[in-house]
Amino acid sequence: MLTHGTHANTTETIRIFADLPPTIVRMSQLFNVYPLYDIEPVRAQGSYLWDADGTRYLDLYGGHAVISVGHTHPRYVQALTEQMQRISFYSNSVHIPQQQELADKLGELSGHSDYSLFLCNSGAEANENALKLASFHTGRKGVVAFTKSFHGRTAGAVAITDNPAIVAPVNSTEHVTFLPFNGLDGLDLGITIATCAVIVEGIQGVGGIQVATDAFLQALRTRCNETGAVLILDGVQCGYGRTGKFFSHQFSGIRADIISMAKGMGNGFPIGGILIAPEFKASYGLLGTTFGGNHLACTAGIAVLDIMRDESLMANADRLGTYLMDGIRQVGGYKELRGRGLMIGIEYDFSVENLRHNLLFNHKQFTGVAGKNTIRLLPSLALGTDEADQFLEALSECLVKHRETEVTQS
Repeated sequence: MLTHGTHANTTETIRIFADLPPTIVRMSQLFNVYPLYDIEPVRAQGSYLWDADGTRYLDLYGGHAVISVGHTHPRYVQALTEQMQRISFYSNSVHIPQQQELADKLGELSGHSDYSLFLCNSGAEANENALKLASFHTGRKGVVAFTKSFHGRTAGAVAITDNPAIVAPVNSTEHVTFLPFNGLDGLDLGITIATCAVIVEGIQGVGGIQVATDAFLQALRTRCNETGAVLILDGVQCGYGRTGKFFSHQFSGIRADIISMAKGMGNGFPIGGILIAPEFKASYGLLGTTFGGNHLACTAGIAVLDIMRDESLMANADRLGTYLMDGIRQVGGYKELRGRGLMIGIEYDFSVENLRHNLLFNHKQFTGVAGKNTIRLLPSLALGTDEADQFLEALSECLVKHRETEVTQS
């Protein structure tokens, strides 16, 4: 129970603990599941980060494809600041008009104005709800996923992720069948009238920037039509304008039944969602969330869409993606170059651990990896040619040093 003396007592307690030797005061420990670089970003703007020592870094990874319109974009910051000064949260038991504004703008910009929107908080949660809705709709349980897939770490999402190392015994996988990604043979046997859903990434991110072929996606659409299975396109990483179209599967000319999304949707604010085709009927309690679609999340999502539209960021992603890939081809030295727009994978015939390390610590550039041999680029959609040139120059220098080291060691 609080009393009038609580503040004074708390202040005195803090003073007493501050005077104790550091060996006596122990803080709770973080659960150590992340290998960390010894870098502390404290400020960010556009495609750049600054650490606690004032060193500037070029961000070509966007925190796993999250930063879509650039760090601390002025319109984004202003929108969130103004919304926070009014109301930041209430649950889905009252009208939140920002939800409809977000749905309208998302439908228009993505070309899915006839779809419905369900809002949640993350990509894994989006895929969980997509699977649940598909199962409700079909009355079935079986799910088809694909080799090298990644759909999240929660119970249902991790079961359809092709990585046994992160699947715990409690994560049931008996209902899941994995088929070869981009494989056309076996779809008739793998996808049947017992299949609830087929879930696939238009471009696999964690799997190495593997681009789904038009023939593959079109064959999935055909087979789902034949069996009544729900086709779910996971656009969590490859969606939201990153490839030059709003969703990467739109290159193939197909329509998904459900599309999951997150990451770039909020430019750093946690938000996710699924777009749902008109054939699905809603009912009270069918899906639900406490935090999904809150005032701040929707404000972030609206700001992202407004900036993407007004600054033509999908066209920029297409243009800069072509520019980067042409430059990477000129640099050479790779085994395979894959991707679309600003979702690029550069595979080498050697481990890229040292290459990534050199890019980060010698050239101050953040990149990602997929597996042991692939550098992964997922920059802001607002990336400019100057930033692209900085990367190309650094990559060229790093590869020269790599070859010199190989010669020395041989």
